Amino acid sequence: MLNKQVIFGENEQDEVVNVQPSKAAETLFVNEFTDGILSPHTAMLGPLKDGGTIIANTAPGCWGPMITPEIRGGHEVTKPVYVEGAEVGDAIVIQIKSIQVTSIATSSGTDEALTDRFIGDPFVKVKCPGCGKLHPQTIIKGIGLEAVRCSTCDTDTSPFKMTHGYTMTFNPRGEIGLTVGREASRRIALDAKNFMRTPENSVQHPVVTYAPSDLIGVMARMRPFVGQLGTTPSKAMPDSHNAGDFGTALIGAPHEFTLTQDELDIHRTDGHMDINRVREGAVIICPVKVPGGGVYVGDMHAMQGDGEIAGHTTDVSGIVQLQVSVLKKVNLEGPILLSNIEDLPYTAKPFTKEEKRIARDLAEEYGVKQIEDVFPVSFVGTGGNLNLATDNALARAAKLLELSVEEVKNRATITGSIEIGRHPGVVTATLQVPKTLLKKARIFKPVKRQYDC
Repeated sequence: MLNKQVIFGENEQDEVVNVQPSKAAETLFVNEFTDGILSPHTAMLGPLKDGGTIIANTAPGCWGPMITPEIRGGHEVTKPVYVEGAEVGDAIVIQIKSIQVTSIATSSGTDEALTDRFIGDPFVKVKCPGCGKLHPQTIIKGIGLEAVRCSTCDTDTSPFKMTHGYTMTFNPRGEIGLTVGREASRRIALDAKNFMRTPENSVQHPVVTYAPSDLIGVMARMRPFVGQLGTTPSKAMPDSHNAGDFGTALIGAPHEFTLTQDELDIHRTDGHMDINRVREGAVIICPVKVPGGGVYVGDMHAMQGDGEIAGHTTDVSGIVQLQVSVLKKVNLEGPILLSNIEDLPYTAKPFTKEEKRIARDLAEEYGVKQIEDVFPVSFVGTGGNLNLATDNALARAAKLLELSVEEVKNRATITGSIEIGRHPGVVTATLQVPKTLLKKARIFKPVKRQYDC
C-alpha cells in the first residue's frame, strides 16, 4: 500500500501521476518520514479512500530531530497522505481512533541554542562549528551532551544545549512516568534506540543519548497526544514552523524558507499545535490547501500541561490510528478541534436534560420564544504571542460562522473559554455554537457525531 505516490510538479496546482481512484486504499500503514520540510511539491503516500484509515508508527518529535542536523525542520513527521476527493477549499475531518505509546523511556528538558552552530534558525539551517558544513551527517560517540559528532571532522555539532533535563521511564500499561537518576539514565542512554523504540525508518538520534538527570523521582500521569496533526501547507516550510508562533521565525529569514507575514498567514495550516486535548477520541477538522490534503502526524507526547511552558515535553514513539473523511466546500483558514467531552471547559460541556428543562422554565417565565440548540466547538488560533493567537482564533470563528468578533467574544466568555495550547502563541477559542450556524458552515455532521449524546 505504501508504494503509490502523488507527486506535484513545479506549479503547485500541477498534479502529476499515479492517482487512480479505483485503487485508493481503505487502510494505509505509514512508517516513512519527511526530512523536516512540508511542501506542496513533496511526494505523498496513497491515495487513501475518503473515509479510510491511516495507521502510523510515529517518531519522537522535538529533541531527537533537534540534535540531528540532517533533519531540517525541528521534527520528524510522517510523509503526507493524499486523500481521495480532497480539493483546495475543502476540509478533512480526522478522527483520532487510538494512540499507543511504544517508547519505554525518553528524555527532555529546557534548551539553549548555540549561536555558532546555525545560520538564522537552529531548527532549519545547522552548521558544523568545526568544518562549516551545512546540515552535516553526524554520528553518536558515547553518551552525554557532546555525543553528537560531525562525521567529517568529529566536532560536537548539536545546535542545542539542554540546560535542565531529565530522563523518564514508563510503566508497561502506560499510566505513570517516573524520572530516574544518573545511573539509570546512563543505562538507558547506552541502549537508546531500544528504550525509545524509534521506528526503523527514522534517522533521528535518540535524545536519551544525552542521559540528563536533573530531576529524579518525579511522578507524572500519562495522557498521550500528538503535537503534530494536520494537512500540508501550500508553500514549503519546516514542519515545526507550520504555526503562527514558530512560523514568525521564517519572516525575513536568511535561508530558502523565508516568508513574509502575509505568506505565512495564507499558506500555513497550523498542523503544529501541541494542544494536549488532541488525543484519543478527539476530532480535528483541517483546511485543505493542496490537492489531496496531505495528512501527516507526529510529535507524540506522553503528557503535557497546558502551555508546554518548558518548550518541550516527553517525546515518544507510538502507534496512531486515524480515520479521515472529506468535507466538501468547507474553506477553513486553520484547524477546528472537537475535544472529548471531559476535556471541554465546564461552561462549554453539552447541556444535560435537567439543565435544558430549567432553561425552558426560564424561557416560559420571561417570554423567550426559542432556546438555541447548541454544540461546543474549539477554534484553533496561532500567532506571535498569546494575544495575537487569541485574536486569530476569534477572527477565524467569526469568519466561518458569519458573526461579528464582538459576538464571538461574548459567546466564548459565557459558554466557553480561551485555553492555551502552547506558549508563546497557540490557543483555542471554545464556544457553544447554534446548530443553525453549524449547518450553514457545513460542519454540523462531524460536530453532531462527536457531541450528540
